[in-house]
Amino acid sequence: MPRANTRGMQEHLAEISRQVGSERHAILVMDQASWHTTESLRVPANISIVLLPPKSPELNPVEKVWQYLRQTFLSNRGFESYDMIVDACCDAWNIFMEMPETVTSISYRSWAAITTSP
Repeated sequence: MPRANTRGMQEHLAEISRQVGSERHAILVMDQASWHTTESLRVPANISIVLLPPKSPELNPVEKVWQYLRQTFLSNRGFESYDMIVDACCDAWNIFMEMPETVTSISYRSWAAITTSP
């Protein structure tokens, strides 16, 4: 999306909700950007949001993901148009999604892991 705002976040939550389905529940870890915390945001019933403390990017797993995408796929390139930027980012994201071990290693946080008893 070209802008980070409440409307975009609402659409993002709706898509996550559709992908999660009614039989499962998702927990989203997010920073406290204004479009994440606004009272006008309607969080679907199958999603819970955990807000990180303010000014703590080191706790946000997605920060490492963006860093990896920039370093691996998007650095040292010039783009002639906005559409070329979007296409390059979508290509990078799709390649990244085909690398589950890399996704796990980059985004894993021990404090967010759910463990089960044997």
